Amino acid sequence: MATLTEDACKEALSTVVDPEIGMNIIELGLVYDIDIDEASSDVRVDMSLTTPGCPLGDQITSMVEMALKRIGAAKIDVNIVWTPPWNPDMMSDEAKMKLGWGIR
Repeated sequence: MATLTEDACKEALSTVVDPEIGMNIIELGLVYDIDIDEASSDVRVDMSLTTPGCPLGDQITSMVEMALKRIGAAKIDVNIVWTPPWNPDMMSDEAKMKLGWGIR
């Protein structure tokens, strides 16, 4: 199995789609930090959700875990954070265009 890298994790996480919005969590800017312990292949992901009351938070967390396991992560800690609060400005320019919001 290849060494886990931040880029590999981001690529894997780009397969995790927020079911309500229909875009992946990387494009949406929901992933704030990825920390990899190379010795153990443990991965910690600090991320947010679009709203604190997101009804699909558990489902998204499970999809994050599955995506990282597929690329060889051993233990996965998904840390949902609210600081800074997510806002649409955190989305990629491509995501803004897909949603018809233009680029700010």
